[in-house]
Amino acid sequence: MKLRGTEGRSYDMGKRASTTAETGRRILQATEDLFMEGPLSDLTLNAVAERAGVTVQTVIRRFGDRLGLINATAEFTSARVMGQRDAAPAGDVRAAVENLMDHYETMGALALKLLAEENASPVLADIAQGGRQLHRQWCERVFDPFLENEPDRDRRLAQFVALCDVYTWKLLRHDAGLGRDQVTLSLLEMLEPFTRSP
Repeated sequence: MKLRGTEGRSYDMGKRASTTAETGRRILQATEDLFMEGPLSDLTLNAVAERAGVTVQTVIRRFGDRLGLINATAEFTSARVMGQRDAAPAGDVRAAVENLMDHYETMGALALKLLAEENASPVLADIAQGGRQLHRQWCERVFDPFLENEPDRDRRLAQFVALCDVYTWKLLRHDAGLGRDQVTLSLLEMLEPFTRSP
């Protein structure tokens, strides 16, 4: 038996939880956007609050201090990256490269910005190191069928990591000015000697 008013209260609580989650997402996205626009040292709680359309007190209540906000934003972004990169199937080189291109076309600029500033901030250095580990784990999973019987597995894995690195994408896409299709083809050609069928 339901108590009177329970349905309305349940709806209000669900709506409040949804609004709270959306506010948190807006704050994290505002932090990421502001980081892309300038150095981390210029990122303030006031600027984040203004961009997200909330008060500074709301930011503090949700994430604590500035460091807490930066760490939460890193986790928010990492979860997005992992969700995207985890879609790549193991052993399918073309699908892996397409997945990589999807990722770099949307997140490559952020990754490069992070790497450019990592020496200026221990926080960014930790985040960058976490990104390197995620990338290595992705290469290890995706190229596992080509690593199984490799006598020098560590060297071959390091080659996969380097060929699929964001800097390789930058050199081809930005420095050389190649279109996405040409970058995809270039990566497939460079990976071919290591992934051809026996």
